[in-house]
Amino acid sequence: MSVSIRQAMSQDINLVSSILCEAVRWQADSGMAMWREDEVLPARVAPDVASGLFYLAECGGEAAGTVKFQLEDPVIWFDLPDQQDSAFIHRLAVRRRFAGGAVSPVILRWAVERTRSLNRRYLRLDCDAARPRLRAVYERFGFVHHSDKQIGPFFVARYEYDVLKSAQES
Repeated sequence: MSVSIRQAMSQDINLVSSILCEAVRWQADSGMAMWREDEVLPARVAPDVASGLFYLAECGGEAAGTVKFQLEDPVIWFDLPDQQDSAFIHRLAVRRRFAGGAVSPVILRWAVERTRSLNRRYLRLDCDAARPRLRAVYERFGFVHHSDKQIGPFFVARYEYDVLKSAQES
C-alpha cells in the first residue's frame, strides 16, 4: 500500500491529536512515556496545525501517521549558532496498526526531501536518550548522533541527517 504525505488542515486537528494521543497511550502502556496526553490534545496542537507545521501520512486514504516539520527549534537546539541550515521534526507518530511498516520511513524520506527542497543542509530531530530501539530506527535510516542534552526534565539524544551528503552518495 502506498503512503502519501499532505499538510494537515484545520479540519484535521482532531485527527492529528488522535494519532498523537494513541502514541502517548502506547508509550505509557509500554513503560516508555515520552509525551503527556495534555500536550497533544486538540487545543494544544491546533495552533501548530493552523500554522502549517503538521503533516499527515495516509495509507489508502486513511490517516496512518503524523509529523511536525519546522524551520527553527530554539528549545531543543538552542545552542546551534545558526539554524538557517536546518529543518527539524518533532511529534513523529504512527498509528499502532501501521507500526513497523513503511509509514515511518516514508515520513522520514519526505522530511529529508522537504529539507533538501528548502536548500537546508540538515534535518534534525531528538528523542529520549534512554530509548535504544527508537534510536536504532533513526540510526538505521541514516541519522547521526549529534549530542545529548538535558532539556528541562528530559534527557534527549539529538540527531542530524546531512541532506547534502546523502544527495552526493546517491
